[in-house]
Amino acid sequence: MEHHVYFWLKEEHKNEADLAAFEAGLDELLKIPLMTGGIWATPAPVMERPVVDQSWDYATSVSFANVDDQDAYQSHPDHQVFIDKFSTWWERVQVRDLLPGR
Repeated sequence: MEHHVYFWLKEEHKNEADLAAFEAGLDELLKIPLMTGGIWATPAPVMERPVVDQSWDYATSVSFANVDDQDAYQSHPDHQVFIDKFSTWWERVQVRDLLPGR
């Protein structure tokens, strides 16, 4: 399954030092062994279209072998460290979980 998370950071955390710290936090988050793969990203500079939302600041796209591993990830201590450290930094978070089609 795929777990996608979009982050909108508060304006006061859009400075060079905080962005570097947030990116380091994302790097640590992606080391959690329950994942089969994952990346963090920023919006791609694609052409503007009405269906494209580029309002977010960062996103993660993480793969898991199954829903149970994703559920275990949610309570993993390193995931909690990330949330505890950065949850006050974001204005908004949006999660989209996907199951692959047949």
